[in-house]
Amino acid sequence: MSKILEVKNLRTTFFTHLGEVQAVRGISFDLDEGGILGIVGESGSGKSVTSLSIMGLVDEPGKIVEGEIFFQGTDLTKLDHKDMMQFRGNEISMIFQDPMTSINPAFTIGNQLREVIMAHSDLNKDQAHERALELLKMVGIPDPESRIKNFPYQFSGGMRQRALIAMAIANNPKLLIADEPTTALDVTIQAQILELMRDLKDKINSSVILITHDLGVISEICDKVIVMYGGMIMEKADIKNLFAHPQHPYTRGLLLSIPTNVTGKKKRLIPIEGSPPDLMDPPSGCPFSPRCPHAMEICLKKAAPLFKISETQEASCWLHHQDAPEVSGMVKVEGEQS
Repeated sequence: MSKILEVKNLRTTFFTHLGEVQAVRGISFDLDEGGILGIVGESGSGKSVTSLSIMGLVDEPGKIVEGEIFFQGTDLTKLDHKDMMQFRGNEISMIFQDPMTSINPAFTIGNQLREVIMAHSDLNKDQAHERALELLKMVGIPDPESRIKNFPYQFSGGMRQRALIAMAIANNPKLLIADEPTTALDVTIQAQILELMRDLKDKINSSVILITHDLGVISEICDKVIVMYGGMIMEKADIKNLFAHPQHPYTRGLLLSIPTNVTGKKKRLIPIEGSPPDLMDPPSGCPFSPRCPHAMEICLKKAAPLFKISETQEASCWLHHQDAPEVSGMVKVEGEQS
C-alpha cells in the first residue's frame, strides 16, 4: 500500500522570550492511503503542534527547525506561503478542536461554507450554495435548506461540529486531520461524530489523522496508533497490538487509567504519578523516565531508539534491549535498532 504522508525527523520549536520550547523533537511516521492514524498522548505531548506543522500553520514564534514532511512526494516544508495555500483546503484539510472558535459567530453557516467552497474552486455563488446544501446533508444536519441560514449560536455543539466537518471536506481533501474533534461533546454525540467521520472517509476517499488524548476514541476508529509524550514518539502500533500487548510503560499507564464500562465490575483507576516534562528544558534521556516505574540509569541519560517488536509495532524503551532486566510482557529485541 502506498504512503500518502511521510514525516521524517520533524522538529518544531517555539522561540519565546523565556527560551526555546521544543514542542516536537525528532519524530518520524507515515500514513497509508485510505488509512486512519491515531495520535494519542496527554496535553503538551506535541500532538497538535505535529498537525499544525503538517498544515503549515505554525505561527511565530514557532518554527519547523528540522525535518521533512512529504505529501504524495512533495516536501511541504519547502513550499512558500502561496504554494502551501494550494495544498491547504484542497489536498489537506483540518477539523479544529473547538467549533465555537473555528466558526465566525457573525456570519451564517451558509455564508461561511460558500466562502470555503469558492476559495478553492471555480464555482459561482449559486453553485457554491448548492454544494453547501449537499455538504450539510452529507454530514447529517436536518432540514439543510433552513439551517443553512442559521448563525452558529443557533446550532447545538454536535451540529456545530458537523458544520465544521462539512467545511473541512468541502473540496474532497485527500488527507483530513481531526484535532480532538469530540472533546467538548457528550458520549452519544461523540459516537455519532466518529461514525460520521468513518463514513465520510470512504465517501470522499480520504486518509485521516485523528488527534486525541482519549484511547477510547482511538479504539473506535483507528487502524494504527502513535503514542506521543514530551514531544517524542513512545510507541507505534496497529490498534490490536497496542491494546493487547502495549510495549512502552507510558502506553501501559494510559491503558490502566481508562475507566471500565463492564456492568457490575469495579476497577480502581491507576493514575500515572508525576507531571509531564518541561519542554523548555527537556530531559536528556527518555522524557518519561522521571515517572516510569522501570526507569534505569541509561533511561535518564539517553533516549532509547525505536525497537522493532514486530512488523506492526515499535517502542522507544530500553527494556527491549537484550541486556535489560526482565519485565513481564516486554519483548526483548536483538540487534541494532533505528
